[in-house]
Amino acid sequence: MVHDMLDEQLRNSAPGEYDTRFVRAVPGMDAGGLQARDAALLERVGEGVQPLGKVLKTRMEAAALKRLVARGLVQVSGVTPSDAAHVLGRLDAWDAEAAHKALELIGRKRTGAGTRLCPEPKDMAQMIVDQLTHQTSLALLETAFAEEEADFGLPAADLARHVLMQRGMDGHRGLVRLDTGLNVPVVGLGASAPSYYPAVGERLGCQMILPEHAGVANAIGAVVGRVTIRRTGTVTCPAEGKFRVHTDGEPSDFADADIAMGFLRMVLEDEARTDAEAAGAEDLHVNVTEDVKSAKAESREVFLEAMITVEASGRPRIAG
Repeated sequence: MVHDMLDEQLRNSAPGEYDTRFVRAVPGMDAGGLQARDAALLERVGEGVQPLGKVLKTRMEAAALKRLVARGLVQVSGVTPSDAAHVLGRLDAWDAEAAHKALELIGRKRTGAGTRLCPEPKDMAQMIVDQLTHQTSLALLETAFAEEEADFGLPAADLARHVLMQRGMDGHRGLVRLDTGLNVPVVGLGASAPSYYPAVGERLGCQMILPEHAGVANAIGAVVGRVTIRRTGTVTCPAEGKFRVHTDGEPSDFADADIAMGFLRMVLEDEARTDAEAAGAEDLHVNVTEDVKSAKAESREVFLEAMITVEASGRPRIAG
């Protein structure tokens, strides 16, 4: 099925904006309280996998799609570094032929100069893996600088990207000799770690440890971790004595700010609990934060706006 959709995109004479991206509705999720635009988009997605370009009819629907994804009602897929690893022959976990077609489509996109990004799928795959190596190295360096006792006078993110740091990892040799890198070992976890982390260790000049059972580490982390769902809403004051509650559904008006905020808290907590339980969480803990903005007018405090965020979290339910 995915092969057919990729083949159709390959037959197009010009690359599409949403080529290689697909969307599907998550089964069994409660879609109550959606705005009309969001509900119409969810209905168009239907039950199967759809090319994203056939689902989104207007630019405005991109925001609706983001809201559906945020609520866990829809999933969007696209090319990943794992697809690139399949094209390079480093992984054999799923359909390598589909990955090859997807990278061919990505390579057909145009650069700012109007030329194709990368005609050969294998070269495109290597570009993706090289970028992953670069970004992973930056993330590790930024983390290390954040934990350094010495103060280098710049934020950790700037230090990680500093030209001296980067040239030092390249082993610069001129009138000045530069050698930089990470001074601690790194443990690579995840099924794809052997495909990517050796190059990261080489880039950082550090020992890369790849445990024998690294592939199940993320699954174990998911089990011992926590499921967290956040829901946010606002209360505004469109007119004196009117307090409007904004949630995913239709706005509701109240004559009292405290009552409006209490109603919003109740709605958000109910949504967060429901979605957290649907995501497999149990023993839920709910935390509420409020950001109330007001101003002084004629020696009295005037309500302007309030934003309430409810967070429901719990440990994942373990199937018996």
